[in-house]
Amino acid sequence: MRSHVAERALSLLPDEHLRPWVRRWRGRREAKALERADAVFVSYGKSGRTWLRLMLSRFFQQQFGLREGEFLEFDNLHRQNPSIPRVYFTHGNYLQDYTGHSDAFENFRGHRVVLLIRDPRDIAVSQYFQWGRRMRAHKKWLNGYPLHPTEPTLYDFIQQHEAGLARVIDFHNQWARAIGQLDQGLLLHYEGMRADPGETVRRTLRFLGFEPSDAQIEDAVAYGAFDHMRKLEDSGAVRAKGQRLVPGRKGDWESYKVRRAVVGGFRDYLDEAEIAAIDTRLARELDPVFGYTSPPEARAAHEPSRVVSAGR
Repeated sequence: MRSHVAERALSLLPDEHLRPWVRRWRGRREAKALERADAVFVSYGKSGRTWLRLMLSRFFQQQFGLREGEFLEFDNLHRQNPSIPRVYFTHGNYLQDYTGHSDAFENFRGHRVVLLIRDPRDIAVSQYFQWGRRMRAHKKWLNGYPLHPTEPTLYDFIQQHEAGLARVIDFHNQWARAIGQLDQGLLLHYEGMRADPGETVRRTLRFLGFEPSDAQIEDAVAYGAFDHMRKLEDSGAVRAKGQRLVPGRKGDWESYKVRRAVVGGFRDYLDEAEIAAIDTRLARELDPVFGYTSPPEARAAHEPSRVVSAGR
């Protein structure tokens, strides 16, 4: 509530000063949350964070006898049981506006970090639908997304707008430099989570200090299954802030938070020439360390092994 009041007060500033102030103010809130967090989950938007979060929430519900539908929101479950860690989930959108650091390592130095990444092409396509069918006007303005009605095509959004592939590549390149420097870090790939969600949940919980049983892992994976997540989103059964598990428009599947959950699904929306141009751009601009500049068929054979710990 206070955050909305503060942003309304800031809206009295001239527009050229307003956006930097709001971003800095949000960055300050992020920095304060980081100070209190036992672990931090970092991802670019549309990388599968809600799915992983739902499976982790289910484990804590079962392990500590919490109500079904309790969604892990920083310290809400910790307040119910101090054995549950304070877990901060962030895209890191505003932190550098407050700290002045453009380097991911400097912003997250000294923290236990779980980094969840995904193929930038799939992210960019999902971002297009997030922007067009779910994103509020205020957030578009704050994060420099196109404003309606001058709506770019999917390919133009990906290739030409700064909110498309350019920003996703920059995120991945920053973390390619940072992940190996962290004292305690866990690197997860969305593609590996799709191949073996149970192993991803197990590794994540071990990183947080828990040793789940096979039955608990199976239960968490079943709870986070695509069809079940769709039902939860339709029913509004998960208690979460904002629009996290609420469809933009019921019946419009492209407006759902749980949209498709497909690896390589970007190919269904682009023609061969567009895919070739995007692949060429990734090969030229993206750090190869995460494997997304390799041919898809070569990556697929190694997906499960790419969920690895970067801790020392």
